[in-house]
Amino acid sequence: MDPCPFVRLIVESLSLKLPVDPSKPAVAGGGVHPSATPCFCKLRLKNFPPQTALLPLSPSAAAASASSADDPPSDTATSAPGFHLDPAALRRLSGKPFALRVSVYSGRMGGRTCGVSGGKKLLGRVLVSVGLDGAQARPVVFQSGWLKLGPAPGKPAPARLHLVVRSEPDPRFLFQFGGEPELSPVVYQIQGSNIRQPVFSCKFSADRNCRSRSLPSDFTNTRGWMRTLSGERERQSRERKGWMVTIHDLSGSPVAAASMVTPFVPSPGSDRVSRSNPGAWLILRPNGYSVSSWKPWGRLEAWRERGPTDGLGYKFELVTEDGPTRGIPIAEATMSVKRGGQFSIDVGSSLKSPVKGFVMASTVDGEGKTSKPAVQVGVQHVTCMPDAALFIALSAAIDLSMDACQLFSRKLRKELCHDDQDCYT
Repeated sequence: MDPCPFVRLIVESLSLKLPVDPSKPAVAGGGVHPSATPCFCKLRLKNFPPQTALLPLSPSAAAASASSADDPPSDTATSAPGFHLDPAALRRLSGKPFALRVSVYSGRMGGRTCGVSGGKKLLGRVLVSVGLDGAQARPVVFQSGWLKLGPAPGKPAPARLHLVVRSEPDPRFLFQFGGEPELSPVVYQIQGSNIRQPVFSCKFSADRNCRSRSLPSDFTNTRGWMRTLSGERERQSRERKGWMVTIHDLSGSPVAAASMVTPFVPSPGSDRVSRSNPGAWLILRPNGYSVSSWKPWGRLEAWRERGPTDGLGYKFELVTEDGPTRGIPIAEATMSVKRGGQFSIDVGSSLKSPVKGFVMASTVDGEGKTSKPAVQVGVQHVTCMPDAALFIALSAAIDLSMDACQLFSRKLRKELCHDDQDCYT
């Protein structure tokens, strides 16, 4: 498999140094910062959504005589999410430098508190020139150190922003489902702008009576993995369970699977799956010929969030050799039920995880929309086809979770229903 070129634009080591206010008495022989409010910055790159990050304050040179204007930031320096440049963006931005604009504000991120405008104040801006020549082949540093924000009116000294802006090659494998996961589609690898090569096929099933067909026996009785359902008979029409997606290679051999191991059921007195009682999937990898002997690789929980707008909440963790209760969480977020979004695993270096950096991303369309997930997988996480198949199975599971978390007052499509359930065709 040949990957597609991606470049990750990283913005890190963010810290702010404010000028001291000489009109106020010093606490320890120097001036004091003129503002005790939080500070943050917005990063803008043309044709990309803006990124936002908190800015910790570094000691001022006047407040700490031992510090220097060129000192590195303190240990509290933060990082921004950064920008992922796909092949289309690389084609658009290559050839000439472009500007990354960083605007620094005092006040709270979001700008509203209890429904009232939060009174954020612009402290200044900096521009960092970025050029992508050679960035697909090697790391490039565009900025490292302190920059002046520019003197503010009536202020004798400018604030200073510390940041590191750099790029790293981040090649990825691209895949596209040929149809909705419940329709057992072919999965294509995308190479270039027009090349689609079939690499996997999916087989979806919804079998109510096969609760543990894909689980080793030591995973079936563990808290939070398989729920013992009291009153199961009277609640069968109020649960979604038994869904499974098996991923096959081109020879027809199964190489990965996603199995719904905890049913999706509404919380008492409601028609929604709650965070306190989520449904769950196991992502399985081969361990012998029979799927029932396969080993769990990851566990995905999903639920429906309450709020001003409904959201699909999810949590994904890697399963360890220590058992199902010792998983390593590596992704947790919420996406809009109406608009959909992107399921992403992007692990920062500060987290204790066996994986680092960009792992994968998969598109999820909103409720009721036709979904053909597009999947990106970092090259460093794929050594063979079964590795890639695990991420395909996970993508299918999060996409199907949008259906599984649909309000129970609504009907499912027929492919997702059992014989005794009400559904639409």
